[in-house]
Amino acid sequence: MAREKQEKQHAGSGVEAHDGLQMPPEVMLELANKTAELIVERIKHLPEEQAWDGEFKKELEDQLMEDPPEHGSSALEVLERAAKEILPLGARLDHPRSFAFIPSAPTWPGVLADFMASAYQINQCTWLTSSGGSQMELVVIDWMRRWLGYPDTAGGLMTSGGSAASLEALVAARESAGAPERGTVYMSEQSHSALVRAARIMGIKPDHVRMIKTDSLFRMDMEKLIRSVAEDRAAGFNPVAVCANAGAASTGAIDPLPALADFCEAEGIWLHVDAAYGGFTVITEQGKELLSGIERADSIGLDAHKLLFQPYEAGCLLVKDLSTLERAFAVRHDILQDTVWGANHPNFADRGLQLSRSVRALKIWVSVKTFGLAPFRNAISRSMELAARAEAHVRNNETLGMLIPASLGIICFRVDPDHADLDEESLERINRKVLARVFWEDRALMSSTLLRGKFSLRLCIVNHTTSWDDVRETLEAIERFGNEAISERLE
Repeated sequence: MAREKQEKQHAGSGVEAHDGLQMPPEVMLELANKTAELIVERIKHLPEEQAWDGEFKKELEDQLMEDPPEHGSSALEVLERAAKEILPLGARLDHPRSFAFIPSAPTWPGVLADFMASAYQINQCTWLTSSGGSQMELVVIDWMRRWLGYPDTAGGLMTSGGSAASLEALVAARESAGAPERGTVYMSEQSHSALVRAARIMGIKPDHVRMIKTDSLFRMDMEKLIRSVAEDRAAGFNPVAVCANAGAASTGAIDPLPALADFCEAEGIWLHVDAAYGGFTVITEQGKELLSGIERADSIGLDAHKLLFQPYEAGCLLVKDLSTLERAFAVRHDILQDTVWGANHPNFADRGLQLSRSVRALKIWVSVKTFGLAPFRNAISRSMELAARAEAHVRNNETLGMLIPASLGIICFRVDPDHADLDEESLERINRKVLARVFWEDRALMSSTLLRGKFSLRLCIVNHTTSWDDVRETLEAIERFGNEAISERLE
């Protein structure tokens, strides 16, 4: 009897009412509506919840580790389980008080565009398989080209994120340099680990990746770069690329882009700018000024799932001369010989490492066409304004102290009271305790970094739903936890 009742319930979900993997249209619509309701309800109540909620591996193994079922069950029950027991467990990057690492909140049209792209099951590897999606990506890439100030010769493609963009850029740099032996790559000590990994994957030996020291604001030191390149040339090495930051993930630092462009042009070295975090600030007046010189780079990596507020994955690589990408990646393949469409019909598989690829640009196109650029400009400007306001709050606080000026949406600071004589070891211990208490006891999620050996608390404010109250109350919690940690130490 129980089995019959269960089968009737499952039949209502469209799973056991028939054989095979298809569902009737009315069941598909019902499930889509129910899924949308679950997601919207989650977004509606997100500000009331914690910015992080995880679980230990043993607990999740007990809940989820099981053999795949031979027979299906209610699709709605399965989706509800995913919405309640699986997806919420982790960092809620779109939470208004999610300040750790580099978070972001996607637009709803962007989310729906990803849903549509998945449902259309398009492989945007060639023009034959995806002419509409390919042309739309060309439009979005051209938007970015113009925002960055790149020439008409520029082009690129959407990627999974900054890691793939970095690898593809450095492969293009290597091929442009003639794939020399004893190649070297230069980057700031503040550069993202993705750049180090990309250099290794594309053939640069680990001890040939030069980590250049930075100045007082954690920007690449030009004198040290110039000296390193000269010493390498004299020793028989072949410089392949210099990687600059346009918003370092740790500090938000922006390397001296005009000076780097001058140097690389004079030396004949490829200049890649990692703008995964800060690149889209160029659509604002302030950002365009801060990133002046980026248009002179040979390649630029950006992440639209950061400061353009899109769902993952929405990376992008642009190169000043599109032919440098195609020379590096275009490979003839017999099984794809039927995809040739004629002149001026590009195959995106010829521009990067992926053959099978989703229609990633659709979410950007749908979002920008829906809202227009003005709300994006305002949201980006608002992030930088909140960071500046947070810096002022810290500087006027007796318990907290800034370590470096805010850059873009990032502030690096710590509990460092004027009235207490504390050495570095004590300060680190206090700030680690504060970080742990924010993690476990406060609604916010924040992270830390090391600045020349100094432990630093770090807030990254890049969410279009974040308010000043979210930032202020988080800073007040940090101050309160800091004072309590200091009192405990002095007792």
